[in-house]
Order: sequence, then C-alpha cells, then structure tokens
Amino acid sequence: MGQQQLLLIVLGVIIVGISIVVGINLFQSSAVQANKDALVSDLNNLGALALQYYKKPTNLGGGGNVFTGFTIPANLASTANGTYAITANTGAVITITATGTELGANGSAVKATIAVTGSTAGMVTTITNP
Repeated sequence: MGQQQLLLIVLGVIIVGISIVVGINLFQSSAVQANKDALVSDLNNLGALALQYYKKPTNLGGGGNVFTGFTIPANLASTANGTYAITANTGAVITITATGTELGANGSAVKATIAVTGSTAGMVTTITNP
C-alpha cells in the first residue's frame, strides 16, 4: 500500500507541475496579444490625430494638406503600452512606429507601424515581431 500511495503522490505532483507551466505559457501569450491590441488601438488614435492635422488649414494650426510639422503629443509619445515615434514623413504619407512593452516569442519587443495617407484618407496598420 505504501508504494502505491507514494506513486500517486508523485503522479499528482507531476500533473500539478505541468498544469502550472501550461498556465504560465497561456498567461504570457495572452499578455503579448493584449499588448499588440493596445498598440494597434493607440496607433489608430495617433493616425486619426495625424489625419486631423493634415486636413486642418494652416491658419487654424493644421498642416494644410501635408503632414509636415505634425508631432506626436508629449503625453502620447510614451504610454503604459509602449513608445511611439514618427519614422517617416514625406508630407503626403506619415509612418508612425510603436514599440511595445512585452517581448514576443522571438525575444524582441512587439512592434507595430501605421502608415497614414492624407490624399485617400487611408490608414494601414502592420504588426511585426509576434
């Protein structure tokens, strides 16, 4: 009887250990996905701000149909979700890149970019480093 009980205890400990490892992995992948979603949401907001600047006349403090002069507001340049920077601004197209706070499966920070085109009022978001 003693060996059977010892075997059941060892088996129980192994099952609990495996369950803990699976739970940790699920939590980590959930955190990475939540960070991606938050970055995309923030980028869409920044893209809308850039588009608003593009369409506003220069005499009202806007760009007058160019993105030149647009800057990310200081309180939105770095949030709990990540940091944001303008990586390209041709006047007609502006690209904003976000670097997340979570590390993806490949060990590097989650990144996302948005390219806003003023002429067609389009925004395209790309997520990299899953």
